[in-house]
Amino acid sequence: MTYRQRKALRIAGWVFLSLFILAGIGAGIAYSKREALLRTAIDRAIRKAKRDYTLTVKIDSAQFTGFSSLAFSGISVVPDDRDSLARIQRAEVSVRFWPLLLGNVALSGLTVNNGLVQIVKRDSLTNIDFLLRKRDSTSTKRKRRTDLSDVAENLIDNILSKIPDDLNVQNLEFRGMDNQDTISLLTQTATIDDEAVNSTILLNGRQAIWHITGTADPADREYDLALYAEGPNGRPKPLELPYIQKKFNLKLQADTVRAELRDVDRARGEFRLEGAGSVRNLRINHPAIARTDVLVPQASMNANLFVGENYVGVDSSSTLTLGQVSARPFVKYTLSPNKIYELQLHTDPLDAQALFNSFPQGLFESLEGMQVTGKLKYDLAFQLDASLPDSVKFDSGLTSDGFKILRMGATDFSSINRPFVYTPYEKGKPVRPIIVGPENPDYTPLNEISPDLRNALLTSEDYNFFTHNGFNEKAFRVSIATNFKEKSFKRGASTISMQLVKNAFLSRNKTLSRKVEEILIVWLIENQHIVPKERMYEVYLNIIEWGKNIYGIGEAARYYFAKRPADLNLGESIFLAFVVPRPKAALNWFVPDGHLQTRNVRGYFRLIGRIMARRGLTVPDSGAYGFYGVQLREGLRRQVAPVDTLFQGDSLQVDPIDDVDENTFGGFFRRLFKRSETPQAAPAGQPGAQADAPATEAAPADTVKSRKQLRQERRERKRQEKEAERLRSQSDG
Repeated sequence: MTYRQRKALRIAGWVFLSLFILAGIGAGIAYSKREALLRTAIDRAIRKAKRDYTLTVKIDSAQFTGFSSLAFSGISVVPDDRDSLARIQRAEVSVRFWPLLLGNVALSGLTVNNGLVQIVKRDSLTNIDFLLRKRDSTSTKRKRRTDLSDVAENLIDNILSKIPDDLNVQNLEFRGMDNQDTISLLTQTATIDDEAVNSTILLNGRQAIWHITGTADPADREYDLALYAEGPNGRPKPLELPYIQKKFNLKLQADTVRAELRDVDRARGEFRLEGAGSVRNLRINHPAIARTDVLVPQASMNANLFVGENYVGVDSSSTLTLGQVSARPFVKYTLSPNKIYELQLHTDPLDAQALFNSFPQGLFESLEGMQVTGKLKYDLAFQLDASLPDSVKFDSGLTSDGFKILRMGATDFSSINRPFVYTPYEKGKPVRPIIVGPENPDYTPLNEISPDLRNALLTSEDYNFFTHNGFNEKAFRVSIATNFKEKSFKRGASTISMQLVKNAFLSRNKTLSRKVEEILIVWLIENQHIVPKERMYEVYLNIIEWGKNIYGIGEAARYYFAKRPADLNLGESIFLAFVVPRPKAALNWFVPDGHLQTRNVRGYFRLIGRIMARRGLTVPDSGAYGFYGVQLREGLRRQVAPVDTLFQGDSLQVDPIDDVDENTFGGFFRRLFKRSETPQAAPAGQPGAQADAPATEAAPADTVKSRKQLRQERRERKRQEKEAERLRSQSDG
């Protein structure tokens, strides 16, 4: 080593020694004055809380109890003009030394004795309104683009760093009050000792005793916790919150809930979190879900979550397990520049019986007890760009390999191959039993029903019925796009198969489980060929509603036209197809002399007739495809309300359809509603081969209308305009 190098080392050593001495002197001075510095910091924090959040914070005493530990007593936090937010008799906090040097506060120990933290809502005011006010005051600041991965990482880091290595909590109550409702969780004890977690929590006094047990390793960020409950007598009891059932009419119970955090990492610009969760004996009951309690004996998920700059999601390496079967989900939500929703679900070939055994009890009542054999594989792919909803992608398929039904479950779906009794319901009450078979004089076999009626109804409802396997994926996609744009459920995608299953086998409760059950039953009937297509259509025509207490084509043909179904002509057939979506309004479309109103209805006849002619189902007609020949039977005409002739067009009036391409449903309805005045009724069609049967409207029944009638008509007109726009979009697509 040269002289210069030795000299440089000596100088560097003296510099570092001097800095170390100065730092030690500074630390010594700070240590000697630490109580005063602590008081100054607390006073500054109290003033800031009052200034920025209108909070009155009081701390009776605060002092150091060790090199990096503090003890507080007599803590209270009270928002101005609100209920107290928190009161803690005593708390002691210890922080980790090395993270503190880097500016990070990580707890190594926490002790809390005798405290209360509460959120109180009285009318529209709460004692946490100060948080919202603070958010509003900063909302006018210039916004900069936020990296969601940074936000997620900071949030998780802040939460995990506040979990101490050693925890000792006694008598800390968390209380929520919503006007007259109160929920209380009193933590009698909660400890983390040598990574072991134990706690005892009293729910609403001693209504139930909750326990959290497991392991926690804050240093390595690994947690494995279980939550379960017992009654005051020490016997096991389901976890539940009566407040949720009272507030939302939702029964939610579980025997045990487990959660596990395995890894937290950041890689390739993404924040990733790996964990798992499971539930045992989950019980759910809500009117929108199912008619009875739904029991899930065992469900779990190994989840790999990811957060990027502008997206969040669940990775496809995750596994969702329900009973004996598993699936691989993929979920992604992109926030910008356009909101994009992506969902995929795939399974390997599953044992069919294992799949049916894994259905939650009470969810699909008609399938319970079914015995099957073979393999089933399910694949779902969905993507929706909020800026281009009409380009939605939806592909769903259940692939079978040697699948076969060995024994039916609670419901025998082949029963409609034989005569049976059908009971329609009105507002949840049975109307009357109807025999679907030769014993009923109104029952009509398919080959005795006019071909015009069969073809007109297929054209308006489900033209591909005889070629599809029970589902119309195009109709599903259009339904998703329409409902997304309308921000509510405006359009379904039911085929004739689905309508038949709903009426013949399922309850009238409008629940999520009934819709899924309907899809499963349709798949079974169609793919196992349980009921021939011709028989399905025959039953459908003999049970659907055609008017007030009019069920089946036999009753409908006699009621409206005093005819047998075989004698219906083209015009009468198109009319009967026209009223299927809203059968109770059928008479509104007639005038007192028994003829149909010209306005709007004639355009529908020409539209359906031209489609039928193009498909070779009838001969082309330059007129209105039997419109002028439709005449209500004489005995029924007295029930028809008079129509204002001011709004009733004559036979020479140019119909809106005349100068619109017959292939374009949307063009017809756009013109139709533009010229409309005051509608009375507007039946909307169900999905067909190209589009729905068009919605129409009736002329006013009176020349003088009340304000209420005018308001109702304006609302109906707006609804029809939206329907026309939907049909236009579908036709253009």
